[in-house]
Amino acid sequence: MLPTYIEDVSTWLADFHYFEDIKVRFCETDLYGHMNNTVPFIYFEQVRASFMEQHELLGAEIEPGVLALAVIANQHCDYVQQAFYNDTLKVGIKIARIGRASIDMHYVALKDQEIIFTGTSTLVQMNKNTGKSIPWTEAQLASVTETVK
Repeated sequence: MLPTYIEDVSTWLADFHYFEDIKVRFCETDLYGHMNNTVPFIYFEQVRASFMEQHELLGAEIEPGVLALAVIANQHCDYVQQAFYNDTLKVGIKIARIGRASIDMHYVALKDQEIIFTGTSTLVQMNKNTGKSIPWTEAQLASVTETVK
């Protein structure tokens, strides 16, 4: 059963344009070769970091004087089918909603065109010193707005 944030699977999947192939490693599985239920969050992080770097939402925070830091405020995974050791999953990310200081992202993992798991997360840009949210810059918004349908 698919989660409620997916109204029409075909339409939802068609909006994904950024994917990475990720192979399930032995250390990510249990005694029976099933992928551990914590692993999708690592895969989400991997595609999110690459996607964010591509759209200049990640990287500047390590430079001196930069106070903006993007953090995950919420993350969720829906398990649809099992994945196993040595499976190659096509893990995708898309932006579902852009807010003033937050971005909602959706994820999907496919194996042979079948959904293995899906997920959501909310990314919030905050001030490193105060811990309070700060708005995205116009350049950041311009970079990611083109990816939203």
